[in-house]
Amino acid sequence: MNESQVSEEALEAALAAGSRPPVGRYRLDLTTGHWAWSDEIFEMHGFAPGEIVPTTELMLTHKHPDDRERVDSVLKRAARTGQPFSSVHRIVDGHGKVRTLAVTGQGRRDPDSGEVTELFGYFIDVTDAHRELAQREATVSIQASAERRASIEQAKGVLMVGLGLEPDDAFDRLRVASNLTNVPVRELATWLVEWFARPGMTTFPTTDELTAFLDAPVPAPVEDEPAAETPAAG
Repeated sequence: MNESQVSEEALEAALAAGSRPPVGRYRLDLTTGHWAWSDEIFEMHGFAPGEIVPTTELMLTHKHPDDRERVDSVLKRAARTGQPFSSVHRIVDGHGKVRTLAVTGQGRRDPDSGEVTELFGYFIDVTDAHRELAQREATVSIQASAERRASIEQAKGVLMVGLGLEPDDAFDRLRVASNLTNVPVRELATWLVEWFARPGMTTFPTTDELTAFLDAPVPAPVEDEPAAETPAAG
């Protein structure tokens, strides 16, 4: 997951978490540039409540360099339009720690002039939820990679036994067949293993059969679901 992009999954995960994520309220007076932060937002940025005077410049300084321009653009657009907005971005807090915050808000207009004079909303610290989501995605990716490697190793084993090859030579046969047939190695390996383990296979394939398969590999056919029995007429 690219952390610089809005992560709705991370926000939803944080809000659904068993322990309530840190949530802080803010208000920005556009006529004076004055920010009002609740205690939670000071803490999200690594400061004690009231320890610093929040300003737009200070906030942008703490934004992660890769996210700073995008966040600045979001704030300027919100100040111009007053429309509801949301963003997920990284900051570097006062202790040098990278955290991931979600910010939501909207504008308030002056009833007489119609100008947007205030932005208000919430900051939500989604650091933990974002990290857990990334870890889950990484785990899924690792598991998928392991499964692909397993099918390749199994296919190599079949070729080593059937063709009398060394491990590297067996992989080379898979790679050559992949290039000739334009089928990815991992997919070709899966097809070979499924073909080798297909129902009714009672003897190890011959050299000629293995060679023929590598020359023209096909996926294992999907067996039809057994037809449901038709109830007897009463």
